[in-house]
Amino acid sequence: MARTTRILVALVVVAALGGALLLVRGTPGAAPPALPAVADLPARGGSLTASLRSEPASYNRFVDQSAAGEVLSLLTQAPLVRVDRTTDRLEPWLAESWTRSDDGRTYTLRLRQGLTFSDGRPFSSADVVFSFAALYDPRVNAVLAPDTYAGGQPIRVEAPDPGTVVLRLAAPSAAGLRLIDDVPMLPRHRLQKALDEGKFREAWSATVKLEDIAGLGPFVLTEHVPGQQLVFNRNPHYWRRDAAGTQLPYLDRLTIAVVGDQNAEALQMQQGQIDLMANGEIRPEDIVGFRRLAAQGTVRLIDAGVGLDPNLLWFNLSAVGSSDPRTPWLRSRAFRQGVSCAIDRDAVVNAVYLGAAVPIYGPITPGNQKWFAPVRPACDHDLSKARDLFAAAGLSDSNGDGMLEDAAGVGARFSIITQQGHTIRQRTAAVLQEQLRQAGLTVDVAGLDPGALFARWSRGEYDSIYFGVQANGTDPALMPQFWLSSGNFHFWNPRQPSPATDWEKRIDELFRQQAQSQTLSERQQLMTEAQAILVEELPAIYFVAPEVTIVTSTRVRNPQAAPQIPQLLWSADTLADASAR
Repeated sequence: MARTTRILVALVVVAALGGALLLVRGTPGAAPPALPAVADLPARGGSLTASLRSEPASYNRFVDQSAAGEVLSLLTQAPLVRVDRTTDRLEPWLAESWTRSDDGRTYTLRLRQGLTFSDGRPFSSADVVFSFAALYDPRVNAVLAPDTYAGGQPIRVEAPDPGTVVLRLAAPSAAGLRLIDDVPMLPRHRLQKALDEGKFREAWSATVKLEDIAGLGPFVLTEHVPGQQLVFNRNPHYWRRDAAGTQLPYLDRLTIAVVGDQNAEALQMQQGQIDLMANGEIRPEDIVGFRRLAAQGTVRLIDAGVGLDPNLLWFNLSAVGSSDPRTPWLRSRAFRQGVSCAIDRDAVVNAVYLGAAVPIYGPITPGNQKWFAPVRPACDHDLSKARDLFAAAGLSDSNGDGMLEDAAGVGARFSIITQQGHTIRQRTAAVLQEQLRQAGLTVDVAGLDPGALFARWSRGEYDSIYFGVQANGTDPALMPQFWLSSGNFHFWNPRQPSPATDWEKRIDELFRQQAQSQTLSERQQLMTEAQAILVEELPAIYFVAPEVTIVTSTRVRNPQAAPQIPQLLWSADTLADASAR
């Protein structure tokens, strides 16, 4: 679940806010972080082509939480502050600096002067107030809103003047302004009417005229051919410049080809039809071929470390849906522990990832060094102990055929739904299927497209799902929707009005404590306990985290690779075309 430091040239002057003020200094947005020396800066111009395995359902990030929606937002919109995904440091963005009250509940941000949206209209604090009003409007039901709460309440926003905004939190948040890293500032002049009329969710649907969209990001969406491609041209009003004063982005155009199948995506990359893959790392089976191309000088390989967003298997523990009442053992902790115990994680590493992965047991991977806790389950790959656990769940081999049955003699059988066309997930599910067969369980694997899979999950019509999630950042405080029992992405039993189990209640308590603690060591201790509970209860079972290798064509200059998806397009304004002159 990965987001340099120079002194700010501007200092915010604020009125007294009832306590001492702490000046927060960070990277100046005028010069991009980690850029080459002036003599080595890329030339402006040219174009690149990236691939994406899906496309946005809406042009409005507030209503589209998909990976494609995030990419679109990163390219066309901008937040007040940004987390650098290579250093994990918070840096000024549309806000050039900020102060924080000593109680940690009030932030005063000074906006950059002279910023304009892509349509040429000026950006001011009124747009910030509007954006947060839309974010928290119940009619909008913004997918980003729950992750920005502090003390269980929305952030209150005030605008004392056009260049200043004050954010008031109901309680101190350990995440601080990282809470709003993912929130784009939207144009009030374009969307106020839609918000007033209760039509905000439809205002920027995927069928709207593209010229109706405006943003503060590096690019402007100029063409969208559904199922084929999205084309982005340079935003002529973009505010960032490099160390030599050259206006960013470097690229004149960025094309994103929609390639849903991983085999086709790899082939297009090998044939030079695309320059980078936006949605993930190289598959293990493609490494040898890409290494050969790298030796020939046609591609570049980048090691981004252990991935932060592992796949997971979760069972349906919700009271809603069509989980078969004849299989109560599916809801048993002993059964889940038996499943985890039956799986040889090293075999998954070798069979699916060809050694390019590490075994894991919880949601935070070793790639997130600050928050990773090396907790392990009591049983780690032992078929004899796995069968003991299955027996505790009410399953045994009553007829001696090597397979397990319930008390009524019915064979123990369940299904795993995974993503069709995602070869890593499908192959992992097949390995799980075979290993669980050896433990006496019959497993049916079904592949669905993401939309159908999500619909089945939403209705609770499944036994188990093997899928992946994309974290908001490295700090667990940014993932309340996963950790809290009331969260939308508490996958196994989402949106609980109150914790369904004592262990979920305890995780709720631990999460809320760490979210308000201002001491890193205390937060880490609390989250270690939360991780240990998950590894004991296993509502979601984790097996491996991949070692991320990214491939680009040699035309791509200045890639800033991060282990978090999207590994390169998070900093698209500094990508350059080596052929540009």
